[in-house]
Amino acid sequence: MVPVATGAPHAGGDIVVTVADGVATVTLNRPEVRNAVTLAMWRAMPDLFARLGADESVRAVVVRGAGTEAFTSGADIAEFRDGESRAYHEAYEAAVEAVAACPKPVVAMIHGYCMGGGVGLALACDLRFAADDARFAVPAARLSIAYPVASLRRLVALVGPSRAKDILFSARVLGADEALRIGFVDRVVAAADLEGATRAYLRDLAALAPLSQRASKGFVDGLVAGRLPAGKPIPEDLARLASACHDSADYAEGVRAFLEKRPPRFTGR
Repeated sequence: MVPVATGAPHAGGDIVVTVADGVATVTLNRPEVRNAVTLAMWRAMPDLFARLGADESVRAVVVRGAGTEAFTSGADIAEFRDGESRAYHEAYEAAVEAVAACPKPVVAMIHGYCMGGGVGLALACDLRFAADDARFAVPAARLSIAYPVASLRRLVALVGPSRAKDILFSARVLGADEALRIGFVDRVVAAADLEGATRAYLRDLAALAPLSQRASKGFVDGLVAGRLPAGKPIPEDLARLASACHDSADYAEGVRAFLEKRPPRFTGR
């Protein structure tokens, strides 16, 4: 099993998890190989993100690579020589689906290289904040592999079919400015300022109503997936998310705080 450590970042383990001020930081901690993700690391992610999703002390999650050279260079290709490519593919798909399914807001903080499976991991996050030195590529055409369908769907949803085909056909490297222009990333910040800007954004998220954020994520993802056609009943799981907001103590607190002209104190209940 992959070592998953808690405590200070880079304290040990291939995945390091810390929680402070309601924000969980998930650090891919293999800087010596540009944070390449092993089969064991992908296999650890579904349980990890399920636990973060269920932890009431966690309001938001940031995913990053150790250091500033790379978010992740993607798959640890050295493992493929051992016949692990199919198992790796399956573990990767389960991991990115778990990240996407996390009910909390998840932000990818991207320094440096974000390649291959790293692009898929970033796509599974709700938002992508990148340093101005970030570089992106999907080198599937250099390895004769098919990029996983779930990640393709997310890529097409963000950049459109023609740009997705260009990225995949050419395996070329995109700079941060182009990634922002085509909609792959949501913000580009000077590398020295990326962590501060991302942390400030996440602190603001952590102070807002978690039930509302959970409902917003569920409804937006439902719309993108075609689960909310016009004129049809809202799916039961999404209707429950809306009801949880309206029936909550947080809703009463939000109204009371507005009338009293003070910041609300949300508890997620």
